[in-house]
Amino acid sequence: MSQEKINRSEWENPDNWGGPVFMSLYFSKRDSRIWVPKQIPWTGWTVNLAHTGGVLWFFAVIVGAMLLVVASAFYTIAYR
Repeated sequence: MSQEKINRSEWENPDNWGGPVFMSLYFSKRDSRIWVPKQIPWTGWTVNLAHTGGVLWFFAVIVGAMLLVVASAFYTIAYR
């Protein structure tokens, strides 16, 4: 079986998805992709949290969002 077919098979397996369908998280070591379409493809992409790269991307996005909030709060307080 080709890796593309394995990826498709893993993506279609409901056991690899957690959470509600519109906000689901994906976990599959057999899927070689780090970024995968969400269960409802028009809602965007998600990371494969079974891969180190996926976990790093996940935390980078969270930390980036937190830095934006902190920078915005600092700017608001400093330049009021």
